[in-house]
Amino acid sequence: MKPFTEKTINIIQSIPEGKVMTYGQVARFAGSPRAARQVVRILHSMSQKYDLPWHRVVNAQGNIVIKDEASADVQRMNLESEGVVVINRKVSLKDYGIHSIEQIT
Repeated sequence: MKPFTEKTINIIQSIPEGKVMTYGQVARFAGSPRAARQVVRILHSMSQKYDLPWHRVVNAQGNIVIKDEASADVQRMNLESEGVVVINRKVSLKDYGIHSIEQIT
């Protein structure tokens, strides 16, 4: 496994319940600030294998961006079950976002 992939998996596994991170934040904390799309691919291909809390990762505006409505609803319900308020498929990054690496280490 490549170091970036391993770091990405560890970071996503460390996102606490009731908090979210953006794809870009995960990429930046894993050492490659321009690799947000790679984070998406890792989530898509490895979430089940590594039991990743994929629902805790949103886009840079705090939006749920999954196109499939059923999957987007699963993400919303998972977040809400952890106490995260989701309004119109959007999460307040100010209230629920991780703002520094220290919050997950």
